[in-house]
Amino acid sequence: MKIIGIIAVFLLALASDSSLAATAPVLKVSKSVIVHASPGPVWKRIKNFDAFDTWHPSVAKDEIVAGTSNVIGAERLVTLTSGDTVKEKLLGFDARHHRFRCRILEGTLPVSSYTSMISIKAAGKNRSKVTWSGTFKRKNTGPNPAANENDAAATVAMNGFYQIGLDNLKKIIVTE
Repeated sequence: MKIIGIIAVFLLALASDSSLAATAPVLKVSKSVIVHASPGPVWKRIKNFDAFDTWHPSVAKDEIVAGTSNVIGAERLVTLTSGDTVKEKLLGFDARHHRFRCRILEGTLPVSSYTSMISIKAAGKNRSKVTWSGTFKRKNTGPNPAANENDAAATVAMNGFYQIGLDNLKKIIVTE
């Protein structure tokens, strides 16, 4: 009986060990839009790491706070129209293949461990496919996040942010 009690206490302690608790899963979002322009003009519009505010309507301003725009390692501070801020680092920049990758270092979006890539590919004559994809975890990676901090909330937020940006980019390119 004493052995069973000891085993029960051991198992209870093991189950409550936070290092063994389930971690938040890696989530993925990918959105694409077809733009009626060849990749060159579309790339020209979105390529500058310090010009996010020129095509995404939820971005009030962005500025380089470390390094040089479009050079790997550059960091930008993005101020959203809500007043919230996000600091990002440029991880990859490939002008030849029309793509760049970045990571959120800190910010108020409901995500953590976030990286994303935007790429542009030809999709026929005078058409391009712009794809914005990202991987992330919810910001609250604990075992029981509130409803506004769970996986679904993080995924919905990023889906919406991507879609608003891509829809606006398409509209801007059509009018240029």
